[in-house]
Amino acid sequence: MTAPLVEVAGLCAGYGEAKVLFEVSLVVGAGEIVTLVGSNGAGKTTLLRALSRVVDSTGTLRVLGRDLRRLMPEQVFDLGAVQVPEGRQLFDRMTVEDNLRMGAYRRRDRAGIESSFLEVYRLFPVLSQRRGQIAGSLSGGEQQMCALGRALMADPKFLMVDEMSLGLAPLVVDELLAALLEVRRRGVTVLLVEQDVFAAFSIADRAYVLETGRIVRQGRTAELAEDEQVRRAYLGAG
Repeated sequence: MTAPLVEVAGLCAGYGEAKVLFEVSLVVGAGEIVTLVGSNGAGKTTLLRALSRVVDSTGTLRVLGRDLRRLMPEQVFDLGAVQVPEGRQLFDRMTVEDNLRMGAYRRRDRAGIESSFLEVYRLFPVLSQRRGQIAGSLSGGEQQMCALGRALMADPKFLMVDEMSLGLAPLVVDELLAALLEVRRRGVTVLLVEQDVFAAFSIADRAYVLETGRIVRQGRTAELAEDEQVRRAYLGAG
């Protein structure tokens, strides 16, 4: 693993009195794709929300050397830590291009923004064809491409992707996974939260397995794919 870009240690988080995460620790090296897998309700989304500072937490949270606990959500965003939320959460009545532009709303580098548009359209040519179309009328796969494209418009250094494959056809998932590999080649570090372990393991360097708010397995994806308990619980093997 390269030098850690993201460090989480002893993380506890939840919603009021309902605790969801218990002493979670993980690291993401610069330039890695790391996946966090687990069943529905394990706490995966809560971990991303803690990193984005939209839920309260205790423990260590560091990205790019900065202590996130001292930052507001918009400051985390400005740092270059950007989340693609579960369910896409597009502005359904706005066009594709306006949705993408919203991703760059805190940027002031006009030339850089236009360059990001070109990069997103190269990554997802269908979005260029649909740029004037209302986002709510897109297919599910196109909406997910738009959500990922909107995050890339923020010029992220660390991209958090939540349940990207949910409800999508396998061919569309393959296209999105290929896009994440290209994003990594461009120097962006990725933390991918997924229930589809096959999809996640196909591109990730390392993985953490989360169960009922605790990390129960971690390692390189090739090794975890051979772990008997992981295979039985998540890969339908055994």
